[in-house]
Amino acid sequence: MANVGTVKAPLNTLRFVVEMDSPIPYYIQVKEALHGAIDQRVWLPGSQIPGEPELCRVFNVSRTVIRQALSEMEHEGVIVRRKGKGTFVAEPKIVESLVQKLTGFYQDMVERGHTPVTQVLKQQVIPASSKVAKRLSIPPETQVIEMERLRFVDDEPILLVTTYLPYDRCAPAADADFTGQSLYTFLEKECGLMITSGSRWLEAVLANEYEAQQLKVKAGAPLILIDSIAYLEDGTPIEYYHAVHRGDRSRFEVKLVRVRERASARESASTTDDLPTSH
Repeated sequence: MANVGTVKAPLNTLRFVVEMDSPIPYYIQVKEALHGAIDQRVWLPGSQIPGEPELCRVFNVSRTVIRQALSEMEHEGVIVRRKGKGTFVAEPKIVESLVQKLTGFYQDMVERGHTPVTQVLKQQVIPASSKVAKRLSIPPETQVIEMERLRFVDDEPILLVTTYLPYDRCAPAADADFTGQSLYTFLEKECGLMITSGSRWLEAVLANEYEAQQLKVKAGAPLILIDSIAYLEDGTPIEYYHAVHRGDRSRFEVKLVRVRERASARESASTTDDLPTSH
């Protein structure tokens, strides 16, 4: 863990000024100034920032103001406060597109310039439970490949995912090495299966003991759960996975497109009005 020594410039040389006559609340001015210092990399991720007494002195405001500013920054995920240790700049979150693009985690991370690493915790052929069978539209007890993988980004565990594949369609995957390759690419090249669509459900959950141990977080820490079903072109479900992402290190990107249905309807009505009528 880095400490205050990683600060690029002495604190008293930074231009931290609270405008006492400004309509902007003091704590917001403090927060914006600290945000600016972090954005300018005065303090690097993992670095400890000065304590409350020092910030009070520099900004010439009360401790209540400093605490409110820090509390909001902690809520935003910009800093983390560790009891008995101090306040630190949070590590940047890993941005993923898994909710808008039909890519696997490995491919998505490579495209973003990260180095993903996978630790395979479990890889076996088992009878499908009623839940898995329902997701894959197969009879219960049908053989499926179960894979549990811990995914790392830049040497830090980010994602714990359990994947199920119908064995009769994906048999080569039962013995394949997935420590350094994309499952979707493997299914396409080795099994002749092209995934073309999917459905994904997101929700916030709390880490259980096992998840916390694998992801190196405390039990009860916030996680982002994604359940996903991937389909072939003919609509056949080919993959079901259940994944938990670390809430402190994950952010999902979603791009929205405005559908101009009403405009199209008006244009259609206008066209209809222009048609000749019969009498």
